[in-house]
Amino acid sequence: MSDAALIRLAARAGLLAEWRDFENRPQTVAPDTLRAVLGAMGLPAGSEGEIADSSARLDARAAVPHFVTGDIHHPSPVALDGLATLTLEDGRAFECDPRQLTIHDCGYHRLRLGAHEIGLAIAPARAPSVPDLTGRDRAWGAAVQLYALRGDAPRGFGDLGQLGAFARAAAAAGADALAVSPAHALFSADPGRYSPYSPSSRDFLNILYADPEADEPAGGDLIDWPEAAAARLAGLRRAYAAFEGDAGFDAFVAEGGAALRGHALFEALDHHFRALGHGSGWQAWPSAYHDPASPAVAEFARAEADAVRFHLFLQWRADRGLARAQAGAKQAGMAIGLISDLAVGLDTGGSHAWSRRGELIAGLTIGAPPDAFQAEGQGWGITGFSPIALEELGFLPYLRTLRTALRHAGGVRIDHALGLGRLWVIPEGARPLDGCYMRYPFEDMMRLLALEAARHRALVIGEDLGVVPEGFRDRLAERHLLGMSILLFERDNAGRFTDPRQWRRASAAMTTTHDLTPVGGWWKGVDIEWRTRLGIGAESAEARAHDRDLFAERARQSGAGDVGGSETAVDAGIALVARSACELAIVPAEDLFGLSEAPNMPGTIDEHPNWRRRYPAPAETLFADPAAERRTTLLREQRS
Repeated sequence: MSDAALIRLAARAGLLAEWRDFENRPQTVAPDTLRAVLGAMGLPAGSEGEIADSSARLDARAAVPHFVTGDIHHPSPVALDGLATLTLEDGRAFECDPRQLTIHDCGYHRLRLGAHEIGLAIAPARAPSVPDLTGRDRAWGAAVQLYALRGDAPRGFGDLGQLGAFARAAAAAGADALAVSPAHALFSADPGRYSPYSPSSRDFLNILYADPEADEPAGGDLIDWPEAAAARLAGLRRAYAAFEGDAGFDAFVAEGGAALRGHALFEALDHHFRALGHGSGWQAWPSAYHDPASPAVAEFARAEADAVRFHLFLQWRADRGLARAQAGAKQAGMAIGLISDLAVGLDTGGSHAWSRRGELIAGLTIGAPPDAFQAEGQGWGITGFSPIALEELGFLPYLRTLRTALRHAGGVRIDHALGLGRLWVIPEGARPLDGCYMRYPFEDMMRLLALEAARHRALVIGEDLGVVPEGFRDRLAERHLLGMSILLFERDNAGRFTDPRQWRRASAAMTTTHDLTPVGGWWKGVDIEWRTRLGIGAESAEARAHDRDLFAERARQSGAGDVGGSETAVDAGIALVARSACELAIVPAEDLFGLSEAPNMPGTIDEHPNWRRRYPAPAETLFADPAAERRTTLLREQRS
């Protein structure tokens, strides 16, 4: 069998047989990897006959598209002959020649040619900017880990009521935005799976964040997730027992439709089988329940209707809590309000993978190729959308997820935004090193993102860190989708920190991220201590001392003050970010309040207390601290 034919099929399917690594060295994907990935995409390539059949399937799919995207005031993207009927989203209809069509209305339209109908999404030139949303050239916001919040009442971990309180306190300090860690649905039956970036579904909420009605056992500085979640869930069951129905609840369930009911059914099944000793996730259930359309599942839904209704109630309660938090942020003076966080992928054992399996890439997991920090690459154990399914389904799965992220938010951060263009996919059981890049319909996804952002009057931030393809950031900027400029990464070729006045304007400037040590901890070498203790490779103390000197030099040169210790380093770091040319500056709570430990350490699971650290006090107390007041005053003055 010819490798040339295999490579041609791979290229047509969007796989990169050749790519360049983080040192710009050319790399070639092994034929067996290409065959495995193609097979997982539903394009068998084990023989010349299979390659021919898979190529024919791609031909048929491309002949007459089901859904296309285009730009407002630009020629039609549909190049088909014949007289067609264009029906705009508002119901107006016109006869037209698709080849000579220019549409001046953004939205979701329909084009009918004979018996064939094509969905047509027309996007605005760009998404809303910070000036569009705030009326000012520059603004600032905070970032918060939702689970880490504390309030006046005893809680085991944060909730949406405490998020609202934090948002109001941040607004009073002058913030226009509050970036929030992912609130995606996890596994309420298995609170030991608590990473916010491995969700069961991104289309629904983590019900454990729903506001409790009564006090809970007070948690410590580190969350004991199984114990704290059990207490939260017990309180929510009591609230449901007292629930007598509500018109708002009925409307919410009707609006959510089959997708919401499917998620609630998954949750009820997961609780049921966990209680019987099965593992978490649908693969651990008896095989009769693996198919959501099976008779066994239908019988369970009938017999356990109240259990399913309980999980519908929990989603409604969480949705109301998030709506109140965003409304409170806006009423307190935030021009943007909450910025949600959209994880890049999904747990393979979760609700989405069970109820809508055909939308995802089966038999593949997402990760990252080798880089300077991970020589063997990374396998994240999550899955994502199938690019073929996206096009065949008119991008509905992607749109559903975007709309959930923007439902009660003034913006969204797209985790690993490079995935809008390509993802590193790994065949199940293979090493991360033995993966390949899978292309996604980048222009389509960018247009839809700009369209949904415009409809929701929302800001979009794309995490554009890592091995960034050439031109990717330029394409983000053209659509006014903000990138990210991280203080410790903004350096020249000699390793010196760059002048923040030269940072990209179409970007969100940040002191740190959830995967990095806060500035104070970085100055003290807390991350070096952790990595040394865990034996996972660390920067030398000498190299860090040199970096501290470079940091202090940049602070002096930029007028951010003299740095002589960790506290002055935090002040200088915030001052540098505040002085940046970026439209938006975001300072995580860890830096606003001078904390030293990171929320997460990539490459670890239980060795480091990932996603378990709590803030030391309620929001009102934290913002009243003199150091925090000094930092928020600096941000207000520099960003006004």
